[in-house]
Amino acid sequence: MLEYRIKTATPADLGEARAVMLDTVYRDFGTGYVPRWHADIVDPESFYVSPPRHTLLVAVDDRDGTVAATAALDARGPEHPPNPRWLAERYPSGGTAQLRRVYVRPEHRRHGLARRLVDGLLDFARADGGYRAVYLHTYPHSPGAMGLWQTLGKVVCDEREELPDGGSGVVHFEIPLH
Repeated sequence: MLEYRIKTATPADLGEARAVMLDTVYRDFGTGYVPRWHADIVDPESFYVSPPRHTLLVAVDDRDGTVAATAALDARGPEHPPNPRWLAERYPSGGTAQLRRVYVRPEHRRHGLARRLVDGLLDFARADGGYRAVYLHTYPHSPGAMGLWQTLGKVVCDEREELPDGGSGVVHFEIPLH
């Protein structure tokens, strides 16, 4: 049985965490690195490690000490544009814990890592005390994403169905904080 350790990322973990994230945007999303969307990937320390209300968690494979998965949380709500204005207003920066970069390397999937990482992020958000909502968005074609998020929260906007042009095809979720 595979064993994993969930922990807050340290500076020593950032190179491998960055690799997990970049591999995901290239392999699973097919977008590659897009600076306006992925600046946090190349500089996770400034986005997730240094700010006190943000965090980056990693799942470390105990067999070889490598980073198998990542998950981040920050206090930035969804921006308009590209998101609908009402969504940005419902989930304002500061009061919203946004889950980001919940990525698991393919060879480590189906071991409950994403769920364990998200549980850790939710514990972090609760301990902070200043968050009123937990928000995230996902692409329906992202491997395993829709199934996970549907068990943890509720869809608040499915752009494919709710926006006239299908928007960017993103599905927005809210996860209960308590």
